[in-house]
Amino acid sequence: MIHFDPFDYEFHEDPYPTYRRLREEAPVYWNEELGFWAFSRHADVLAGFKDWEHFTNTGGISLEVGELSADSTAVLSILAMDPPRHDRIRALVSKGFTPRRVAELEPSVRARAVRYLERAREAGRMDFVADFAGKIPMDVVSEMLGVPESDRDELRGWSDTILHREEGVRGVPPEGVAASGRLLRYFVDVVAARRRRPGDDLASALCAAELDGEKLSDKDIIAFLYLMIIAGNETTTKLLANAVYWLQRHRAVRKEVTEDPTLTPSWVEETLRFDNSTQLMARSVANDFVYQSHAMRRGQKVLLLIGSANRDEQVFESPDVFDVHRDTSQHLSFGRGTHFCLGAALARLEAKVSLEEVLRRIPDYEIDEARLVRVHSTNVRGFASVPMSFGPR
Repeated sequence: MIHFDPFDYEFHEDPYPTYRRLREEAPVYWNEELGFWAFSRHADVLAGFKDWEHFTNTGGISLEVGELSADSTAVLSILAMDPPRHDRIRALVSKGFTPRRVAELEPSVRARAVRYLERAREAGRMDFVADFAGKIPMDVVSEMLGVPESDRDELRGWSDTILHREEGVRGVPPEGVAASGRLLRYFVDVVAARRRRPGDDLASALCAAELDGEKLSDKDIIAFLYLMIIAGNETTTKLLANAVYWLQRHRAVRKEVTEDPTLTPSWVEETLRFDNSTQLMARSVANDFVYQSHAMRRGQKVLLLIGSANRDEQVFESPDVFDVHRDTSQHLSFGRGTHFCLGAALARLEAKVSLEEVLRRIPDYEIDEARLVRVHSTNVRGFASVPMSFGPR
């Protein structure tokens, strides 16, 4: 009988054999000890994303946080809402993520990538996460929100602490709760400052936004800013590091992408499919009902295993092969349906531009795999530290 524990450190090292067994032996899996269901096949994960009436976001998207009766929107914003409230709030905040606004960010993203890589080339080595992958997304989202450069490292530290889980710890540890409180208080002050003196950043725009006579409350704005820092920072940071790691592990693919940088968007998409930074998202059962002959009860958590769906043999041929020429259009890394990731276009832009500059400026990078440090989180997969060396200037 297969046992699946998303808190297990050994599982974090390589979840894919467990996913394969789940798809084969228990595609709708029940964990009695922790009280959750898990969907591992692509069709079921897709159904979980699309069917918000049965699989509600109320209670949040994490196994650890929230009950149906709790208000998780204070830290999860639209990720803890269902329509129609979700749709109204999303319509207001999405004005900061239009295709035009995202496209306008490309020059600044490229300039930052060049600056960090040129600085690293002087030394001939760097920690790819600390010196590059962790900085680009934080800079971009901070610029959007009006967070000064002097505060960004501290905010990223709080974000890391919120997501990290020590071995054997289930639930949010005291350090994570404290970091979450600090981040919320920071944005309480930001919103108060923008109310007094608006600027040209997204925080100010949200304070002034109005749709059909409705304005966002301070609580809604603070929650969205909190979500932006967590989601906008961590997932793209891990995507960038996963991309360079897997390219090193596949030398033939690396040679091809290095010689033909127009393959960079395909490299990004295959990384998203092959080893996505967001491995799972939770939903809650809205009301008692039967799904595929399984009786589900109101309030039970359902884990949508994105990492497993992206390796489903029924959808992707040879799914354990890293192939930048495959059709990746069915990957679920940004979700589907009403909660499709608001920042998907921004994440793709940041990854494409950043990795183009990596290929251009440090194509000979070599990762010291013996010194890699992996993140341990139930939701996020990636590295906390990626030491690498390359030819200096």
